[in-house]
Amino acid sequence: MASNAIVEVTDANFDQLVLKSDQPVIVDFWAPWCGPCRALAPIVDEVAQSYNGRVTVGKMDIDKNAATPQRYGVRGIPTLLVFKGGQVKEQIVGYVSRDVIEKALDKNL
Repeated sequence: MASNAIVEVTDANFDQLVLKSDQPVIVDFWAPWCGPCRALAPIVDEVAQSYNGRVTVGKMDIDKNAATPQRYGVRGIPTLLVFKGGQVKEQIVGYVSRDVIEKALDKNL
């Protein structure tokens, strides 16, 4: 992980870190071989820094964790899901600019 503001989300800790969180959580579903995922990573890092303390930012490697992406119907990557109160509130698929991510988060703060 490039940033200490980002948590590594796994199938094992997903419910605890994401569904039971008191604040909104954005999870970046990615894979090391995915070019657009690597391009999006610095943007996710910037968002994690600027929303630190207000939003939990997590990354999930779909190659190592198959159950959660399947559970939420993640078909293409990168996919960003914004959770609030244990529910998916926003879904962003593909490479997007920082303001698209921030708009989705601001709606749920």
